[in-house]
Amino acid sequence: MKKGKLYIISAPSGAGKTSLIKKLVPITDNLMVSVSHTTRAQRLGEVDGADYFFTPVEKFKTLIEQQAFLEYAQVFDNYYGTSQKSVEDSLKQGNDVILEIDWQGAEQIRYILPDAISIFILPPSTEVLRERLQGRGQDSKAVIDRRMQDAVTEMSHYAEYNYLVVNDDFSHALTELKSIILANRLTIEHQQQNLGGLLIDLLN
Repeated sequence: MKKGKLYIISAPSGAGKTSLIKKLVPITDNLMVSVSHTTRAQRLGEVDGADYFFTPVEKFKTLIEQQAFLEYAQVFDNYYGTSQKSVEDSLKQGNDVILEIDWQGAEQIRYILPDAISIFILPPSTEVLRERLQGRGQDSKAVIDRRMQDAVTEMSHYAEYNYLVVNDDFSHALTELKSIILANRLTIEHQQQNLGGLLIDLLN
């Protein structure tokens, strides 16, 4: 069975990464999103095992000691991590897997799995980014200002990625994301695995 590809997708908060991925997965065969572990509290409407694996702090720390994570990070008071076994099992089944992680997590993943394909999503401008953050209606001005500062830090790492997508027009950005996935499925390496029988028949 052909092995799937690992895709890292990063973006500053408000760039539309999660919305794009939620639309991308249902319209792309054999594509799934890796479900992360987190120690933060489960929010209303979230499903354990679908949105996150909600994990007690002590168990999370045990998993760190067991080197069970491809990458993990502490964000404020909570831990987030990507299970190595879960990702590798999905890839072995022939699925392409998306990791939604920040630049620091991406750096860790590239060190362990250098064949991973990375995509960075940018907003069309700082003004639009601020409008999107304000449009959520959930955060104070101080929180939004901090998120904007964090966004600049995140975006400064765009050159470390293989692909760059600007989410100005949502449908256009979605098409570009899908095109990246499809193009990587047509590489010689991938097609030699996928079309082995046909290639033998054609050349004999």
